[in-house]
Amino acid sequence: MIERRRAKRMPFSMSLEISNLYKQDNVLVENINAPIEVVNISKTGIGFITKSVLPLGYYFNAIINLLDNDDLLRCVIKIIRSQPLEDGKTMYGCEFVGMADILSYIFDEYDRKLSGVQEANEENA
Repeated sequence: MIERRRAKRMPFSMSLEISNLYKQDNVLVENINAPIEVVNISKTGIGFITKSVLPLGYYFNAIINLLDNDDLLRCVIKIIRSQPLEDGKTMYGCEFVGMADILSYIFDEYDRKLSGVQEANEENA
């Protein structure tokens, strides 16, 4: 299989709730209240699982804290693909929209943090 991802995916566990979705032509879907479980993240987007059916091409706002500090990513996320799962849930692939390249240092720090945890676990094994 050819790798088409533009950035390395890293495992990430976080719960969010989408309350509103919107499109660029001012179409708004309100009161969705869709709980989601973020399962991975990269410099270009996130992957999440939910029981809710969400439309492709819509956007939502999110605040993500990767490093458990004050570095919060306030971002707009666009839903670009979906894949049904066997348990009745759906896996969604999303991309960050309009995020400044300068914020990529947060992902680099998160990757270093993950690498340090993995090395420590290997040493203790």
